[in-house]
Amino acid sequence: MSLELRDQHALITRGVYARVRHPMYSAFWLWTIAQALLLPNWVAGSAGILGFGTLFLCRVGREEELMLEAFGERYRDYMRRTARIVPWIY
Repeated sequence: MSLELRDQHALITRGVYARVRHPMYSAFWLWTIAQALLLPNWVAGSAGILGFGTLFLCRVGREEELMLEAFGERYRDYMRRTARIVPWIY
């Protein structure tokens, strides 16, 4: 998957984005952990965490680099005010 910003891309810092920079990843982490806990097959549950965890680790840093290039100091300030995934933790 490629990363790119579109012409009309804007930095949104209100709503859920006022607390976390990547709410979609927050939701996927919750879903993945819930799936691992609810599935009767621990191998399948662990595989989901491993699969999504790999995607997350490979992608989120690149996404933030792209946003820093596009929005510069505004994004850096935004990073200081918000958590990446879990409010007040990470």
